[in-house]
Amino acid sequence: MNDKAFTFQTLHPDTIMDALFDQGIRVDSGLTPLNSYENRVYQFQDEDRRRFVVKFYRPERWSAEQIQEEHQFALELQHDDVPVAAPLKFNDRTLLTHQGFFYAIFPSMGGRQFEADNLDQMEWVGRYLGRLHQTGRKHPFQFRPAIGVQEYLIAPRQILENCTLIPARQKEAFLQTTDALIDAVNGQWHNRFTSLRLHGDCHAGNILWRDGPLFVDLDDARSGPAIQDLWMLLNGDKAEQRMQLETIIEAYEEFSEFNSDELGLIEPLRAMRLVYYLAWLIRRWDDPAFPANFPWLAEEDYWYRQKQIFTEQIRVLQEPPLQLTPMY
Repeated sequence: MNDKAFTFQTLHPDTIMDALFDQGIRVDSGLTPLNSYENRVYQFQDEDRRRFVVKFYRPERWSAEQIQEEHQFALELQHDDVPVAAPLKFNDRTLLTHQGFFYAIFPSMGGRQFEADNLDQMEWVGRYLGRLHQTGRKHPFQFRPAIGVQEYLIAPRQILENCTLIPARQKEAFLQTTDALIDAVNGQWHNRFTSLRLHGDCHAGNILWRDGPLFVDLDDARSGPAIQDLWMLLNGDKAEQRMQLETIIEAYEEFSEFNSDELGLIEPLRAMRLVYYLAWLIRRWDDPAFPANFPWLAEEDYWYRQKQIFTEQIRVLQEPPLQLTPMY
């Protein structure tokens, strides 16, 4: 086991309870783990029946400065009336430490699942993304990374090359397909956008609905094009995606101007996410939670399907990008 890559094995319930006690919080209801593979996140209730969420950050992933930027962004958004789950302050600090772990405490904010096929809800989300990006444009991140081909394609490709989970008889063909996908993205990736601070992982699972949207989990906040926070909300066939995109952008532009040149980045960004996600699973394979929850990663059929997915994405990249309906 690589201790540098994985030290959550030392994060015992008593360790978590002690960390919370350090901040004057006594846990009354026990710790309920929430769905998070990258970090360790627990919901609990204190003696006054207040509900909280505590998040322990994966060691070695983010520096203290990078986490503090995430927190500061969330607090700025909260100040600007953007509905976002922001960390609480203890002794004027949001980033806390205990036995070498970085952690933060949030209010528990429940809600229904965002309905990705509901255009009314999509309109609300577009409006608040416009406000989120209005705040994101005020100043840049100094420490958090930016979206680009190096982090999302080149570095992951090296991880795939060194991966022992890929069956030997499939590896060469799989890497050739990966290289073809990277070449296709490089042919379309451009810098005709203004980089801004983003949510970074704005898919339907990171939006709750409670009389309007609530954005959660800024763990992947980084700099990049505005379209990064829009494209993952699209679903269905091309006609449905066009309708959703037009709904989002019309609402978005009530608060932020949208650069239509960024529409050509949707499929390159999707391809980058496909490669990055696969490499992420491999990087985390030493974490016992990953073999337990992603056992198919060690199966031969999985890698055959991934090659097919990459091949299909190459085909999609050769098609004209999604466009808005012309206005006359």
